[in-house]
Amino acid sequence: MNFYTSDTHFYHESLLNSPVFSPRSQFLTSEEMNEKIIESWNNKVKQTDTVYHLGDISLAFTKPSHLIMTKTLEILNRLNGNLVIIKGNHDNMSLLKFLMANNYVTVNGNLKFTIHEVGTRIKFNHYEVFLTHYPLMFGITKNKINLHGHIHNYSVHQKENINVGIDSPEIDYLPSGSVSFGAPLSESEIIHIIQAKRTDYLQRV
Repeated sequence: MNFYTSDTHFYHESLLNSPVFSPRSQFLTSEEMNEKIIESWNNKVKQTDTVYHLGDISLAFTKPSHLIMTKTLEILNRLNGNLVIIKGNHDNMSLLKFLMANNYVTVNGNLKFTIHEVGTRIKFNHYEVFLTHYPLMFGITKNKINLHGHIHNYSVHQKENINVGIDSPEIDYLPSGSVSFGAPLSESEIIHIIQAKRTDYLQRV
């Protein structure tokens, strides 16, 4: 199965009480936040699944230290599934090169890490899906969808844009409590959000 997520920001202590982006005040430390994300992720994702991570993996905004890169790699190695990573604005190329230098083949014969610097495109459920870190603006379109992150607890008021970040308010389109904090979204959940947001959008315009 394929899953989608963004903006995990492992070790990003300042997000715990951010007045603007994704306040995660339920956690006392970034380590506690990290462990919750890992638990939620692994309770949902199997080792043979693929997770598209749409950027902002960890703390590394400027050139990260070797310690941060090593600790980030350790966390990613604890996460189930193969990771297709779209570079976010917090993902320094030094970190991405470090991940590729420590890449390996997993139980399903695929590489643990695949990196895209800008984005990629896939298809599912008759949708053409563009996976990016930053939101794209399509204009009026029928079957094009943009899954993105970057804006944390905000939403683009366009039915084509779906924020899949772990702080996304669009997770509220799903049944209450059905997505544990940090858990990636399945394709069936994405389809539910797309349809619910379209209905909501049409009612507002």
